[in-house]
Amino acid sequence: MAADKKYTDNKKQSPGTGNPARPDGKLAEQYFNEYAAGHQDAVNKTIHYICIPPLIFGLFGLIWAIPFPHLGFLGQYNGYFNWASFVIAIAIYYYLKLSPLISYIVLLILLGFSYIIIELLAWQAAGGFPMWVICFICALPSLNAIIYGNGREVTAAKPRLLFLSLAVAPAYFLHLLFKKLFVKY
Repeated sequence: MAADKKYTDNKKQSPGTGNPARPDGKLAEQYFNEYAAGHQDAVNKTIHYICIPPLIFGLFGLIWAIPFPHLGFLGQYNGYFNWASFVIAIAIYYYLKLSPLISYIVLLILLGFSYIIIELLAWQAAGGFPMWVICFICALPSLNAIIYGNGREVTAAKPRLLFLSLAVAPAYFLHLLFKKLFVKY
C-alpha cells in the first residue's frame, strides 16, 4: 500500500524537478504567479511593458551578430543559420513546455525580429550603421531601466535572477494579453 502511494505521488511530479507536471497548466501558472509577485510596483510594471521587447530584440540581435562558422552544406543559407537559430530553438522548446499557444506567438515574434535584423544587415551592407550597434543601443538602456525598476520593488518577493525573469517575462505578458482577450491557452 505504501509503495502504491509513493508511486502515485511520483507520477504527479515531473521527473527530477519536484515541480507539478504540466498537463493542467500548473507549472505555467506557478511561473506567472512568482513573476507577478516580484513585480508589484506600478512604475516597475510600466518599465517592463516598455523595455522588455527592445531588450529581447537587442539581445537577440547581439547573439545574431556573434560570428558563426561557415558551413558549406548550408549553401546560400549560411547567413541565416547562426547562433540566434539555437536561441529560437531553445526558446520555443522552453515556451512549448509552458503553453503551446505562447510558444507559437513567441516563434512569430522571433521570426519578426529575424526579419528586422536581416533588413538591418542589408542596411549595414548599403553603408548604414552596423546591426550590432543598433541592437546594443536597444538593449543597454532597456536593461538599465529594468534593473532600476526591479530595484523599486519593496515586496518580499523581489525578482530573482534577471536571466530567469527575462525568460518568463515574454510569456507572462502574453499570458496577461490572453487573459484580457479571454483566450484559453
